[in-house]
Amino acid sequence: MVARITFEEQNFINNVKHVIQDNDVMAVVKNDAYHFGLEFAVESFMKAGIRTFSTTSLYEAVRIRKIDPHVNIFLMNPSIEFEKLKQYDIAMTLPSLKFYHEHLESLSGIKLHLEFENLLHRSGLKDQYEMIQVLEHNASLSKDNQSLIEGIWTHFGYADEFDGNEYETERDAWKKCLMHILNEGYTFEFIHSQNSASYVREDRLLDQHTHARLGIILYGSRPYSTLPTTVTKQNFSVTANVIQVRPIKKGETCGYSFQFTAEKDCNIAVVDIGYGDGILKTRANHDALINQKRYPIRGLMMSHMFIEVDESVQSGDTVTMYSDKIRIDEFTFKGVGANSEQISALNHHSLIKEIIS
Repeated sequence: MVARITFEEQNFINNVKHVIQDNDVMAVVKNDAYHFGLEFAVESFMKAGIRTFSTTSLYEAVRIRKIDPHVNIFLMNPSIEFEKLKQYDIAMTLPSLKFYHEHLESLSGIKLHLEFENLLHRSGLKDQYEMIQVLEHNASLSKDNQSLIEGIWTHFGYADEFDGNEYETERDAWKKCLMHILNEGYTFEFIHSQNSASYVREDRLLDQHTHARLGIILYGSRPYSTLPTTVTKQNFSVTANVIQVRPIKKGETCGYSFQFTAEKDCNIAVVDIGYGDGILKTRANHDALINQKRYPIRGLMMSHMFIEVDESVQSGDTVTMYSDKIRIDEFTFKGVGANSEQISALNHHSLIKEIIS
């Protein structure tokens, strides 16, 4: 008996098709495709019709290129490995006006997407005037010395926030910037700003945009809680096993540092999964699923957990931590951690990984 993570490949592909509909999508596959596995995710996305990918790691971008020589690849972080960018035909963000001038000669022949800083203030050009400055300067260079400015983009950091008007503010600032540049006669092969939350919030691709840049919704998690579960389906599971069931008397304790003290006589199932397998401590404040019934987790250790159960639970029963019946996003909205945080924590070296075709 070993804990495992199981991916359902065809259901994953079907869900991606359901999410993207007829829209052109740039699939975000950063951090090993949200820890689903880069090769699995890219190949599945391609089967669903996606031909454009983005990541924050040049190492991952090169891996994508080795999967397919023809897909579009966009690097959301800057890199100074310019020859590698050319060798593997990878486009890169332009993070600032300073970066452009510091690396002007090296940027010749490099595919660039101009980035608008917006409210997130993580990276990017300050406004449309800095963007125009880059576009005009690049156009003034000889053809051999020009960058290949093929895209323009921003990130909506507040699209999943509803308590204020920050999303509307950042969206309107981006629209103003974009229209100013397009009205100057510039054209781009890639115009993208919408993350998963913006994509479902707008229920459409924004005007003038070529792609939605989607992450977590493609992997089966909702970006905010008011969405129905039908908007995206979770197609993987994390399961473990009941090793044994032990009776605990009222007042007795179990686990390191007296993690659980029984308030009544009860049964405790010892389960072969723990924080060493990537189960967050905050996740252990909630339930697990055994035989289609939920039971409270009472203690978490590196390789084990305790679950308080009834007489129906037996040694060898399957314990489900995540599945389509007990979804990642349910616990996100209970405060356990972001969808990506829970997924990224899972330890693919200790869990048995299986893919069901």
